[in-house]
Amino acid sequence: MIAVEELIGQNHIPGNFFAPEVYVQGDTELGLIENREGSRLIALPDTLLKSLYSSLEHEVGPAADLVLKQCGRWWGKNFYRRFASEVSDYYGKTLAEMEMVEFLQSFKECWKTYGWGLIDFDFSHHHQGFLVITTQNSAFAQARETGDKPSCFIEMGLLSTFFSQLTGRELDGVQTSCESMQADCNRFIFGLPERMKAAEAWVNEAQDHDTILARLCDSQATG
Repeated sequence: MIAVEELIGQNHIPGNFFAPEVYVQGDTELGLIENREGSRLIALPDTLLKSLYSSLEHEVGPAADLVLKQCGRWWGKNFYRRFASEVSDYYGKTLAEMEMVEFLQSFKECWKTYGWGLIDFDFSHHHQGFLVITTQNSAFAQARETGDKPSCFIEMGLLSTFFSQLTGRELDGVQTSCESMQADCNRFIFGLPERMKAAEAWVNEAQDHDTILARLCDSQATG
């Protein structure tokens, strides 16, 4: 039987660091939003995102997608540093020391609390060198007009840089389905850049997610 004094003496078991009711703080009358550590947070209204997209397309045309992806990469570097610092300080261990389920749960809660929607991971193709990520209710997709190609380039850049930092390997990605195209979710495939080049052409040919993923995995099996 466990003694009561032993239970009392045990270290506190941390909860959800990104619980919205404690993570997001500030004074709404002053327009100030901070996280629980006092770092400033920025709210991006839907109208601002829509204006950003339309302005970029007007100024740089087809290059707008590349600009957005590069912005996402820059954002991903800063996001990784903040996430790693906050989570490591709270749980008393580095990201590398965390159990996978613990890390993924923290990441999912962080993504949701930031207002970016829901995110999930599929590691079933990691032996072939690919990571599949899905997002739902993406603010980035909802701000884009309905089109004929995936449009979450900010998310793609952010996620590719985040997991490049985490794994120590340079990763790139493609988006194979998008809510802006009336898909049920946004699907991304990430892998080494040289492996993803062919996938970009398949996306442009409007091949579906399952076909692209299968072709990528087959190319590794026969390579």
